[in-house]
Amino acid sequence: MSGLELKDVSTHYGTSHILFDVSLSLNPGEVVCLLGRNGAGKTTTIKTIMGLVRASGGSITFDGENLIGLQPYEIARKGLGYVPDERLIFPDLTVRENLEIAAKKGLNGEGIPWTVERVYELFPSLVELDGNLGGYLSGGEQQMLTIGRTLMGNPLLLLLDEPVEGVAPLVVQELGRQIRHLKSMGLTILFSEQNLRFATEISDRAYVIEKGRIRYQGSINELERNSEVQKKYLMI
Repeated sequence: MSGLELKDVSTHYGTSHILFDVSLSLNPGEVVCLLGRNGAGKTTTIKTIMGLVRASGGSITFDGENLIGLQPYEIARKGLGYVPDERLIFPDLTVRENLEIAAKKGLNGEGIPWTVERVYELFPSLVELDGNLGGYLSGGEQQMLTIGRTLMGNPLLLLLDEPVEGVAPLVVQELGRQIRHLKSMGLTILFSEQNLRFATEISDRAYVIEKGRIRYQGSINELERNSEVQKKYLMI
């Protein structure tokens, strides 16, 4: 597979120019982080890939197929799964029902379809919440459920928008472990984040975005050593 590639992608909200010639790539099986402060363009980049925001220039390809111009449901059928930062679970459905409603045919990177039981193996804390309504879950539990719901669609590439924002430190550690497990299964992951420490624990490579432009790209180890980039663009 050829992975995901963005070349010179621009995006507008009305007359406001948000992304400026954004280029990035993911190889199959990689975990790549898009780092930046609030308002830097992280969420817009993720939404543009998923077709929720229309690109006004450039190209986006997945496995060599052009995604620009496709509807979000068509992009999902290509194998992309999207976990929004708002979570958007169904509050009046149980945990199990939230998962079952998202099930669709397809194979993930490991070639084994996801089931509710497999999601529970990945997120053991959801087992005892099986019959609980989604609206009564904590923020961390909702985040796990949202990721699990997306996995039920058997994606080849997972897009995570700020997965640890607003969750407790113990949940951050647990989500890191689970993302590393998904990587070991062959799933390709792109996630946006502000938390550099979390990113360094799970990422292979990083891009830093600021004011809609990619300002840095390199291995996560290189970024850890680059205090100038951290101070200038990440407020560290």
